[in-house]
Amino acid sequence: MADPETSTAGAQPSSSVTEQPDGPTRLAALRREGAGLLAVVQHRLADRDLALLAAGLTFFAGVAIVPLFVVAFGLTAWLSSAERVRELGGRLAELLPDELGAPGAVQRLVSAGVEVGPWGVVLALLPMSFYGEGLRRALLRFSARRETLAGWRGRLLALPLLLLTPALLYPLLLVVQVMADLARTGGVLATTGQVAVGFYAVLAALTVVLAWGFRVVAPGRIGWPALLVGAPFTAACLSGFLQGFVLFLSLPLDLGAPFGGLDVVGGMVAVGLWMFLLHVVLIVGWLLTQAVDERLAERAGRA
Repeated sequence: MADPETSTAGAQPSSSVTEQPDGPTRLAALRREGAGLLAVVQHRLADRDLALLAAGLTFFAGVAIVPLFVVAFGLTAWLSSAERVRELGGRLAELLPDELGAPGAVQRLVSAGVEVGPWGVVLALLPMSFYGEGLRRALLRFSARRETLAGWRGRLLALPLLLLTPALLYPLLLVVQVMADLARTGGVLATTGQVAVGFYAVLAALTVVLAWGFRVVAPGRIGWPALLVGAPFTAACLSGFLQGFVLFLSLPLDLGAPFGGLDVVGGMVAVGLWMFLLHVVLIVGWLLTQAVDERLAERAGRA
């Protein structure tokens, strides 16, 4: 008969090695997981035209973006004050480069939002809800589900997010004030701080918006663990692209040259191109989030 103490002692080294993998083993496992997730995304994009889907979603965004910002500024002004929103909107205009008339466009948006009335908000609901329709239609292309009222479902499911716009926009405007002060200070540290503050502020706001879009507006239901990974990751990528767009605006480019010297046309095309790239990132981020959710579900099933 074997000695119990000897058997227990002999089993301890094997258990210790299993429970405490070394660093290279963990790194290799993470690499395998990442490669597997990317393979899933690549497989789902194989028979889908990503550029066409992103272009379609960009069209819906082009219809919705102006009324969305007008209503967002209006609700924020109702909850705070019109003077405060005008002041913070002016600070935001100071941060943007003069190319493409970005400061003037922001000031006109702020003025329109501050002056909008209840009837104007009601009229803006229809074009503003187009983005919810576009998002659901685009993401349905990666699902086996078929819906007859996909557009109206997307619109109705996206509208409740409108109630959160003041809670998201007002903190961003306060952060803009900090960024404007840093811009006036100048220097390497102040500039780095300005970029970092803007990046993380936009990341936080976009995480809330994407979490709602991925879990509520999109078809299916993403689990919370995957959502807490995919939404912040996608928001970080989008926030970085927005920082790149602001940098792009500051470049001395003649955007009207390819269009017969029509700067307005060149500016619209440039904005549309950046929105297109943002939606490519958005769709890929959704697919990664979906892949993470399925992988976690598989592990839970095996457990």
